[in-house]
Amino acid sequence: MSTEITAPMPGKVAKILVSVGDKVTEDDELMTLEAMKMENPIFSTVSGTVKEIRVKEGDSVNADQVLFVIE
Repeated sequence: MSTEITAPMPGKVAKILVSVGDKVTEDDELMTLEAMKMENPIFSTVSGTVKEIRVKEGDSVNADQVLFVIE
């Protein structure tokens, strides 16, 4: 079963810390989202393997936009 990790707020992708195929555990930091002049860490909500990364560094994202798919 796949889990989608979504953006909690609009912002800009500052740094992606994982790659497709990486194993992650619940609460691992996946990326940093810059919003309201603050850097906000985005964490995995599940353990698994990163199947898709749907954004790249520098992208602007909307609230609830899918950032990662973890299987």
